[in-house]
Amino acid sequence: MYEDIKVGDKLQIHCYKHDGTIDRISGEATVLDITPDVLVCANNKVKLTENDGRTHRTKETAILFFYKNEWFNILAQLKKYGLFYYCNIASPFVIDGKIIKYIDYDLDLRVFPNGSFKILDRLEYKYHKKQMHYSSRLDFILKYELGNLIEKVRVREVPFDQETVNKYYQKYLELKDNKKN
Repeated sequence: MYEDIKVGDKLQIHCYKHDGTIDRISGEATVLDITPDVLVCANNKVKLTENDGRTHRTKETAILFFYKNEWFNILAQLKKYGLFYYCNIASPFVIDGKIIKYIDYDLDLRVFPNGSFKILDRLEYKYHKKQMHYSSRLDFILKYELGNLIEKVRVREVPFDQETVNKYYQKYLELKDNKKN
């Protein structure tokens, strides 16, 4: 799955909807770590292109955790006023050339620096579930994975800890410095 990917590589990220339409394209993310279960990347002030053609840039550095066997991905956002997480309920990722691809299923979890969290986009999920005919099995998996994700937040399981994010942030800075030299 990762044969052609190595630490330091730059990958694009393509987010799709269940019906196969592209939802968002994210500019480069630098690969920081590759394990059998997780691909860790980072980006900073990256350009995002939405499905309607609008573009904007993220405001901060993010450490991105993509899972091979979990139905979510996690963005640790290093903001001026603390470490936030934005978690997408999404299909496990695949690599296609130099592109990370996954299907976004609308439900999101926002985690705040104090550990509190909020579930986002329930109405969007309900709408797309009906419009795109999510099966009852898929609906069960997505809701189960949301619960699984919430439990990981509650017990501060990796990557919901400052130490893990700091380690990857330092690695990202080192890779950037090495590119300059």
